[in-house]
Amino acid sequence: MIVFDYFVNLSIFSLMVSTPLVIRSFIIRPTLKQMRLWVGVYAGLVSVILVILSVKQQGYSYDIRYAPVILVYAYLGPVPGIIAGSFSLITRLLSGGNWLPAIVGWVINIAILTVVYRYIPRLTPIKKSAVLSCGYIVGYLCTVFTFQILIAWPLFHLQYLLFVLLGVVIGGLLIESNERLRRIIAEKSYMEKTLEVSESQYRLIAENTSDLIALMDKDYSVSYFSPSHEHILGYIRSELEGVELCSFVHEDDVVMFRSAIKKMFADSESHAMEFRLRHKDGRWVEFESRCRPVVGAAGSIDHVVIISRDITERKKAEEFLLQSEKLSVVGKLAAGVAHEIRNPLTTMKGFLQLYSRENPSMRNSDLLLSELERIEMITNEFLSLAKPQSIQLTDTDLKELLENTVELLSPQALLNNIEFIHGFAGAKFPITCEKNQLKQVFLNILKNAIESMPGGGEIHISLRVEATEAYIISIKDHGCGIPEELLPQLGQPFYSLKEKGTGLGLMVSHRIIKQHHGSIAYQSKGNEGTLIEIKLPIR
Repeated sequence: MIVFDYFVNLSIFSLMVSTPLVIRSFIIRPTLKQMRLWVGVYAGLVSVILVILSVKQQGYSYDIRYAPVILVYAYLGPVPGIIAGSFSLITRLLSGGNWLPAIVGWVINIAILTVVYRYIPRLTPIKKSAVLSCGYIVGYLCTVFTFQILIAWPLFHLQYLLFVLLGVVIGGLLIESNERLRRIIAEKSYMEKTLEVSESQYRLIAENTSDLIALMDKDYSVSYFSPSHEHILGYIRSELEGVELCSFVHEDDVVMFRSAIKKMFADSESHAMEFRLRHKDGRWVEFESRCRPVVGAAGSIDHVVIISRDITERKKAEEFLLQSEKLSVVGKLAAGVAHEIRNPLTTMKGFLQLYSRENPSMRNSDLLLSELERIEMITNEFLSLAKPQSIQLTDTDLKELLENTVELLSPQALLNNIEFIHGFAGAKFPITCEKNQLKQVFLNILKNAIESMPGGGEIHISLRVEATEAYIISIKDHGCGIPEELLPQLGQPFYSLKEKGTGLGLMVSHRIIKQHHGSIAYQSKGNEGTLIEIKLPIR
């Protein structure tokens, strides 16, 4: 019957230990140390209930009320432990006799527990519980032998101590399991918040970077496109989802692109490459990409991250630099050639003119002189290309400048059965420029237009203002035209589509327009004529 009573004590104790732990996990989650005093009071109340359910033996009360006291000492220290012990002592005194052994035993046990606790501050709570339990056994035995309590019943005392220790073990396991669960929940919550913050930061970077970020699978389909694709390529996400990236790659780059991706899946090595992607409006955009394989859980490569950067402007800058270097080399070469040719050319021309005067019957003298004049003209173009010319800006009317240029070329146009048609959207077009240089540009372009129409026709010349920021000069002929693939080469040194052309006229024109901070653009197709638009800033 006594064993049954102990089991009842143990069951009630386990229930009262676990109940607040469960409730605490749902309501609040402070640590036990943050509730130090309240835990001590609650442990005292548990002790009170255990005392009420105590086993009576020859005037003495036996229960496991010291189990919560030992646990409070182990987890929270002496102050809460003394509070819990005080509740148990008062209840014990009110519930039965033999006050002196109860008081002396309580003092001895509390003293031993307090002293022992001071020497084990760095142990874990479980180890503290074990050491304090040993201290309690010593205190209990001291009380028993001091007052000669049931000395003839050693098994009774052994049974009592066993259940007290069992209560400490069960209570400790319940508290530890709850604390561990609390730590797991806290760590999980912290990890979730950290992951959410990290994901938010990565999403913020991915959605606001100007680089293109894509995640490619083994079948070359892309499972993720960063929003920058919409800004740079013009596509919305719904137009890109489930589509192979290769369908947007330039046909000349597809083979290289596929082989590079295939190699990354096979060798697990990063790779850098350049390729072109089609914009939604049909043009091609140059990209420099860094591709990095992503290792999956099984150790295989499941995806490839492709980070691409638009290098179209950089390519243009490189082409411009290359063009500048070409111009520099051509200028130095032109200066040397021109100086070497002009002196003997002047002598030859002079003697030929003198000889033709003295011998009027000389045949082909005019042809020889015209060829020498052509050589002289080419030499002068060389010199104008090589010699840096100082720009003297003056205020002039662009419309008047165009009309004067057209007037100069009117006789040549008339001989070739060509008519100039003007279209000026305004009366005045004031501009600050180097007048003679712009006239040279208009002369070069209009001469090319005349020469492209050997059968005659019309040349349309228009002048308009674009958004109050620039003047647009358009010159449209109906000549033989220029194949589209050759348009980017116009303006390069010594590149000409004319049989006897040098390519220096357009080259000089490009340089002059650039010096005026303008631009020149060509639109043409074979046998469909050519449209040239010159943009000059208003200043």
